[in-house]
Amino acid sequence: MRGVLYVIACGAPAAAHVHDLVPLAQAAGWQVHVVTTPMGERFVDVPRLERLTGDRVRSTYRMPDEPKGLPPADAVVVAPATFNTINKWAGGIADTFAVGLLCEVMGFGVPTLAVPLLKAALARHVAFARNVACLEEMGARVLFDPDAPPESRMPSWERIMQELHSVVGERQSRE
Repeated sequence: MRGVLYVIACGAPAAAHVHDLVPLAQAAGWQVHVVTTPMGERFVDVPRLERLTGDRVRSTYRMPDEPKGLPPADAVVVAPATFNTINKWAGGIADTFAVGLLCEVMGFGVPTLAVPLLKAALARHVAFARNVACLEEMGARVLFDPDAPPESRMPSWERIMQELHSVVGERQSRE
């Protein structure tokens, strides 16, 4: 078992296929837990993800009387990561459970891979470039090619898993 993997899905079209990432991660030995942004929840198939993971999909903060439900993460994949999430995460604006969780795991040094999916016009926004650099400075790997054509901007789930294992391997070699 490689450990616990948080898959965080934001509100972009590729989130509708995050259920394809889960079995790839499980086959690689990860225990997968899915978290979505509030908008991301509208894109995913929650019942299907819950069947695949054996766990509920989380999108909101828990109430104080509710038990903690997520085991500590050993790695995180944020895919697709939206313009909004990248900018809030880099700025420490934890107004959603997903972004709050991302801010927290960065503080613990958890290997994290972000895979932005956004329009070219948004990718050219100065805040996005600054915030990608900020996340990279904090230790996140950002897998994004702003010059890729729109239909190729989101890498395959297989490519995302390869990149995740690279990030995890690099972190382990430094420890």
